[in-house]
Amino acid sequence: MMNMTDTVKQLVILNVLFFIGSYFVPNATDILALHYFESDLFQFWQPVTHIFMHGNLMHIFFNMFALVSFGSALEHFWGSKKFLFFYFSCGIGAALIQSGVYYYEIHEILNNITDLGISKADLHQLLNTNISDGQYYNSKLLLDQNEALIAKYNFNNDSFQYLFEATRKNQLSMVGASGAIYGLLVAFAFMFPNAELGLMFIPVPIKAKFFVPAIVLLDLFSGVTGYSIFGGGVAHFAHVGGAIFGFIMMWYWKKTQFDKNRWDQ
Repeated sequence: MMNMTDTVKQLVILNVLFFIGSYFVPNATDILALHYFESDLFQFWQPVTHIFMHGNLMHIFFNMFALVSFGSALEHFWGSKKFLFFYFSCGIGAALIQSGVYYYEIHEILNNITDLGISKADLHQLLNTNISDGQYYNSKLLLDQNEALIAKYNFNNDSFQYLFEATRKNQLSMVGASGAIYGLLVAFAFMFPNAELGLMFIPVPIKAKFFVPAIVLLDLFSGVTGYSIFGGGVAHFAHVGGAIFGFIMMWYWKKTQFDKNRWDQ
């Protein structure tokens, strides 16, 4: 692994500062994490700020380790401006893909209760009811705060469960640089396909051109099936989204022989 480059170092410092600060700033996650765009918690800056937020120590450690390992090599060849453009494009692209998945999932769930004739205003109120007890999403909170509306539309047990699941997804948040990191992985595989990667959980070095497609396909499988070897709470489609945006940019740059002078510092 080459020495850490300047822009990568600054990104690591910013990520660490955001991580530490999130423990001291009230409601930092509500403000800076990425929320679903139809949620009352969504703010226009979140597609960028969520990249600097992380859920726990292991989350930030592995992302920063990958940022230093792969990002430094890319910045060395690209320079800081092109590197930053690529990094944030992949991170924002990951947010767009994950938000699109949330949109599809939420509206597929809501299709099951269209026969109740819920008005847009009432549905908005229901979906934005705070149902978190601090650790978990609690259906009792949804019921207690909306008894009149639940009675008005004659929700039965099944339709109420559909409403609760849609409300839960409406309030999910996403944090982390993983989408941007997956873009860096794709770029690294483009530029150094035969570089052998030594992974702590695999004893045999694997060439980048094999490892990167494999891990992206694993995330796609986990996103589609819901089965994850990495545990719950992982935004698999954000990972895939970052990889897709990274692939598109690398393919375009390679095809057009992108003018390097445009990115001179």
